[in-house]
Amino acid sequence: MSQWKQIQQLEFKYLEQVDYLYDDNFPMGIRQVLSDWIESQDWDMAAHHESMATVLLSNLLSQLDRQCSQEQNFLQRHNLKNINKQLQIQYKAYPLLMAGVISTSLREERRIIASANLPEPGPLEKSVQNSVAFERQKNMDNRVVMIRSSVQMLDLAVKCLEDMQDDFDLRFKTTQSRDPADRNTEGMEQEVTRLQEILNNLDFKRKEILSKMSDVIKEIDALIASQLNPELMEWKRRQQINCIGGPLLTGLDQLQNWFTLAAQSLFQMKRQLDKLGELILKVTYASDPISLQRPQLEEQVKYLIDHLIKSSFVVEKQPWMPTHPQKPLIIKTGVQFTTKVRLLVKLPEVDYQLKVKTIFDKYLPPGRVHCQFFILTSTTKVMDVEESSNGCLSVEFRHLQLKEKKYVNGTKVNEGPLSVTEELHSLSFEAQFNIQGIHIDLETCSFPLVVISSVSQLTGGWASIMWYNMLTDEPRNPDFFASPPRASWGQLSEVLSWQFSTFTGRGLNREQLCMLGEKLMGQQASHNECQVSWSKFCKENIPGKPFSFWMWLDFILELIKKHLLPIWNDNCIMGFVSKETERACLKDKEPGTFLLRFSESHLGGITFTWVKQSDSGEAKLISVEPYTKSRLSALPFANIIRDYKVIADGEVPENPLKFLYPGIPKDESFRRHYNSQQSKVFPYISSTWIPISTLQ
Repeated sequence: MSQWKQIQQLEFKYLEQVDYLYDDNFPMGIRQVLSDWIESQDWDMAAHHESMATVLLSNLLSQLDRQCSQEQNFLQRHNLKNINKQLQIQYKAYPLLMAGVISTSLREERRIIASANLPEPGPLEKSVQNSVAFERQKNMDNRVVMIRSSVQMLDLAVKCLEDMQDDFDLRFKTTQSRDPADRNTEGMEQEVTRLQEILNNLDFKRKEILSKMSDVIKEIDALIASQLNPELMEWKRRQQINCIGGPLLTGLDQLQNWFTLAAQSLFQMKRQLDKLGELILKVTYASDPISLQRPQLEEQVKYLIDHLIKSSFVVEKQPWMPTHPQKPLIIKTGVQFTTKVRLLVKLPEVDYQLKVKTIFDKYLPPGRVHCQFFILTSTTKVMDVEESSNGCLSVEFRHLQLKEKKYVNGTKVNEGPLSVTEELHSLSFEAQFNIQGIHIDLETCSFPLVVISSVSQLTGGWASIMWYNMLTDEPRNPDFFASPPRASWGQLSEVLSWQFSTFTGRGLNREQLCMLGEKLMGQQASHNECQVSWSKFCKENIPGKPFSFWMWLDFILELIKKHLLPIWNDNCIMGFVSKETERACLKDKEPGTFLLRFSESHLGGITFTWVKQSDSGEAKLISVEPYTKSRLSALPFANIIRDYKVIADGEVPENPLKFLYPGIPKDESFRRHYNSQQSKVFPYISSTWIPISTLQ
């Protein structure tokens, strides 16, 4: 289905956002009548290549002409003709602007379609969505387009100034070359008067151009400070949330477009200032405004270029191990990990070799004793132009490895004040290059990392990564866990649900989260503002148990992922049910009704409880000993449900499991998950493992 057809099927609240996209710069009438053709063109590429944008503008006008000739409705034909004229007037001299407007509109349409298909967001996701409000993005697009237009107009003004100066220069030299005897004639006096008029106009034009340049520089400075930098920080916050399972990370291509257009404008202004510098070598005079104002403007432009390029150097993909792709920012010593950096500007001036160096723990707090590491493999690579990122410079480090420093200056440093999984490290990236005579030092760093030496530390390490990225947007805070802040249950429950979405494909519902809240905090967990401490989450043991809440939950995640995934995603497992809730659910059900829940007393265990009618006619609930990964590795859980037998008082073994709660026939729920393997070795017949319990 085409993008425009998807748009037309959206709810009214999303259609209002689409309506906001279209105005006189890109009328919705064009989008409607040329929808298929518009979607088949590469407007993103055209927005950065003037020749391609010129061709597409010509083709667009031709398509409109053809549509006009075929249109039977007189009013519609009249509107299309007016739109055609309007586009020619508005974009004929600036095809890049048109391509940029259409590219932005199509990108925003895709964002609106994606947002319409998202589930109801939680508090963390809402905060991220609010920070990238649609109206703010639209305003940003408009400001960037207006700046590009102003800079291009300055190009024309500088060319006009050059022509005016050439005219003055020619007239002046012609006058100077005349015979001295002719200098007191009336014609000579008129020529001198004319020269003075041209010089006055030249002076006025120079002042006007410099004033406009100053205004544009101020506008770019304000754009960077008030919108571009905040948008970059918000993207980094969304990246943090995505690292711990949050919404799909988008917006980097849009940021690159803004950075690139802003940088192009600045470099174009630098060339204009260079041109003004050439002009005063030919013609200058007392109180020449170019001589007086150009140095300051040039310094401002260089400063903004330096700041913009430095800000555009980002970690596109945070460090992650291919062995554990769903748990980024945890690095195991001796295991390869991957990361990627990117420059969010696409300029011809930087399309050459740019070396990036990686440094581990560059900003290690002085005097702090804890584990230290160094990178085993090569730490330097060259950035290349990558087509998949619309032609920007990027580099991916795929084979980095860490090794622990056992001794520093003869002192052993493998024990610190915090546990290994609470120590935060970072990976820095540095590069240097010169561009149009400006030397720029680039540096960026990853989010805080946890380094482990054993897979057994993975559970604690991931808890630290979740807690840090959930509660702070600080790029570096190695002392965070010296006094970790509390989390609200609303924040924590959302992140826990993301873990199940990430690792199993299905998040937790309200009832399951409510049960988890009660297990963690008791009955007080009935509201989202209830505060949870770091210690309560993963340091203290659950009362009466030898493990913490997070360890218990993480083992359940592993059990689902490795042994229960099909039946979990098929909603066969109720999962997080307290014994009280279990009794309330089953007490009035007919015998043979059962439900599946995770064990509260075993790490990574699942059990089932069924209704059995006692001799007195009352309903009795019976639970089987929990199945853990060791038992489920030998026999699939669906087969256990199918073949399970109970022996009681010498009776014939029978399967007590008849109906999955609330009353679905067992085979109807589990048949597609049964695993039947017939023996193909003649003359043997197949054998089956039968799970049996003895009921006293």
